[in-house]
Amino acid sequence: MIIKMFERIGNYGENKDMAKQIRVDNILPSLKKEEEITIDFERVTGVTQSFIHALLADPIRKYPEIIFDKITFKNCTDSVKVVIEIVEEYMQESM
Repeated sequence: MIIKMFERIGNYGENKDMAKQIRVDNILPSLKKEEEITIDFERVTGVTQSFIHALLADPIRKYPEIIFDKITFKNCTDSVKVVIEIVEEYMQESM
C-alpha cells in the first residue's frame, strides 16, 4: 500500500483527526495483514509532532514486532524525518 500524504493533508501535516483517519483506515488494517506500507511525503514540507504521534503511536504499540519492517517513509524533507525519528524514539523508549 502507498499512502500519498500530500493528497490527504496538503503541504503541511497538522490535523490530528486526519492522521487518525489515515491510521484507522489504512495503516492499522495493513499492519494487521502484515502488508508493506509506503508513506510518501512528496511535496509535504512539514508536519507537527502531534500529527506524527497521532499517525504512528497506536500502530507502534499494537505491532512493535513488525511495524519498522513494514513501514517505509519516502520523500521526506529533513524536518519531516526529524519529527518521525523523535516520535519513533519516544515510543520505543516508552514501551
